[in-house]
Amino acid sequence: MKHTWQDFADAAPELAAFGAQRLKAAPAFLATVRANGLPRVHPVTPIIAEGHLLLFMEPTSPKGHDLQRGSGYALHCGVADNDGGEGEFCLTGHAVLTTDPVMRELASRYGYQPKDHYILFELTVESAFSTIYPGGGPPVRRSWKASVDGDNQL
Repeated sequence: MKHTWQDFADAAPELAAFGAQRLKAAPAFLATVRANGLPRVHPVTPIIAEGHLLLFMEPTSPKGHDLQRGSGYALHCGVADNDGGEGEFCLTGHAVLTTDPVMRELASRYGYQPKDHYILFELTVESAFSTIYPGGGPPVRRSWKASVDGDNQL
């Protein structure tokens, strides 16, 4: 079952709003798995557009090859300082390569104008978590996980 950003936002609106805010503070970091099983991490600029989480990239990008091969991903927001800055936010899921011109136009409208040859992925949202560090106190963590039967869990 494909879980869109909208599915996540409907199930966990506060966590999704926090995540959207943190992911706008680019760059974020995308982790994928290479064919040999080793991890790969890249800075990226994710786009949240009308219920979709989208990502443009060069067609020759190693991370794109990982995603097309079926590698899952982890997407982590940038953090401003060693104290956790404005908080941490991370997602996991899979990516779907899309050639839909409507999705490309949508991503361009909400993100940036990509080069014509860039490819576009929609990222599914299978889990999300956040950590904030209020006033130097203990960390506050929230998480969400999509379930296979459609009953999402906080």
